[in-house]
Amino acid sequence: MKIENMSDLAVLIHTARTGSLTKAAAVMSVTPAAASAMLKRLETQLGTRLIERSTRALRLTAHGQTLLEYANRAFELVAEGEAQVTEDQGELEGTIRVAAPSDLTRAVLLAWFDEFLISHPRVHLSLFVGDRVLDVIRDEVDLAIRYGELVDSQLVVRPLGVFYPIVTAAPSYLARHGIPTSPQELEKHNCVMFGRGGRTHRLWKFEKDGQWEHVRVNGDRSVDDASLAREWALVGAGILLKTPLEQRRDMDSGTLVRLLEDWQTEPYPLNALLPSGRFLPKRVRVMVDFLSAKFQGTAS
Repeated sequence: MKIENMSDLAVLIHTARTGSLTKAAAVMSVTPAAASAMLKRLETQLGTRLIERSTRALRLTAHGQTLLEYANRAFELVAEGEAQVTEDQGELEGTIRVAAPSDLTRAVLLAWFDEFLISHPRVHLSLFVGDRVLDVIRDEVDLAIRYGELVDSQLVVRPLGVFYPIVTAAPSYLARHGIPTSPQELEKHNCVMFGRGGRTHRLWKFEKDGQWEHVRVNGDRSVDDASLAREWALVGAGILLKTPLEQRRDMDSGTLVRLLEDWQTEPYPLNALLPSGRFLPKRVRVMVDFLSAKFQGTAS
């Protein structure tokens, strides 16, 4: 027989929390007799005893403990549903905690965040900028924007776009060292290497007419901060490999020059990472949709 009344489950929850059927009845604003009847009905429907009663205390049986865990989850889901329905009917408000890469933030995200906040004046942004990968769950981040494939199965992934990094260098570097005309020539140049999580990206992959070339680059500088990698490239310290989204402004101004334009690198996915298994506020969902539309207009 199925459980037909959520109030019966509520009696079990409050009895477990208070240790007393009488106290559970008080929390629910019903008489002790009514609470006892609810519990008895629940046990009858399930065909098993859920609570062992003695003159001194109440104790959940094994079946009672199992049902309690599911009952708690059921009420949590109902509460989340109520909150989301209520929120969906109102204006966006509250704080969004966002983690994003440094150079991507500088290049495009900052302006997009400003646009979003102007459209939703009751939303506040708490921004964590850097190329260190935060723990979305532990650091209580609502939304993390990250390049690369997902490695944490506890997160929900929303693809934002796929980008192909390009090779650039400052005119001052090219004047001193010459212009590479093939990927293999990069082995003779000083490259600014960028990496995350203690791993430096030294193997650069290029494709042309279906043929791939893998080049293990060298250089006297490596860093885990994309903004610093850019700064080194700007002063002529070496050749850089980054997405066009992050380099477009520098190329438009002439401070960086694109190289090896006939070659394409391997795709670099950009994702929005969201915590799974918990209520996702409307303000976060709307921001993800907003950013997705923005990135789709720039994907290359």
